[in-house]
Amino acid sequence: MGESKINVSSSDEKPGIQALRHLRIEKAKPGQVERKDPEYVRNGTSSLIASINVSTGKINDYSLEGTREEKDYLNHVKEIVAIDPTGEHVIICDQLNIHKSASLVEWVAAQIGFTGNLGVKKKRKGILGSIKTRMEFLEDKQHRIRFLYTPKHCSWLNQIENWFGKLQKQVLKRGEFSSVDDLEIKIDKYISYYNLCMATPYNWKFQGEKYRRLFMN
Repeated sequence: MGESKINVSSSDEKPGIQALRHLRIEKAKPGQVERKDPEYVRNGTSSLIASINVSTGKINDYSLEGTREEKDYLNHVKEIVAIDPTGEHVIICDQLNIHKSASLVEWVAAQIGFTGNLGVKKKRKGILGSIKTRMEFLEDKQHRIRFLYTPKHCSWLNQIENWFGKLQKQVLKRGEFSSVDDLEIKIDKYISYYNLCMATPYNWKFQGEKYRRLFMN
C-alpha cells in the first residue's frame, strides 16, 4: 500500500479591501496608459480569507466577509478540512492570534478524537490556558489536522501571500468598484478564472540550506 495523501494548504487573510471608484477616468491612448483622477469614492470594504492548495496551485477555499475574527478563520478551516473530511491536513499560516484560538483548538480536538484534558482558557490552565500551549497543540505532528506556523516577520514564506500579490496587481490596483457587492463579484470571477486557466504549483527557488550555511559560518 502507498502512503496516504497529505492535503497541504497555505492560508491567510487580506483584510480591508476597499471598493473604490474614481470620479473621472481618461481612456488609454496610443502610447499612454489609462489616467485616473486622484479623487475617488469609497464604497465600503470586504475582507478575504483564502487558502491555496500547495500541490495544485489552485485556490481551494475562500470567503469574503466584512470581518476578520476568530469565528471567521475557524469557519475557513472547517471548509478546508471538509474537502477531505477524513484525510490528513497541514495548514500553513502566520502567527496571528486568531490562528491559535481556543475555539480552533477545541474544534481540532473534536475532529481528531482527542480525549485528553484541554484545560480552561479563562483560568489559564492546560492546553487552552495560553497562546503558547494552544500553538503547541495545533502544530503537533501526531495530529491528523495540524498547523505549520511561519516565523514572525516571514509571511513571504506563505504561498498565499504570492497569490494575494497577483490579485492586487490584476484586479484591485486598477479596478473600479461601484459597491462591495461589485468588488466581491469581480474577486469571485477572478478566482474562478485563475483556477481554470492560470493555477500551477509554485516553483520554490529559495535555497534555504545554502543561506543557512552562509550565516552559520
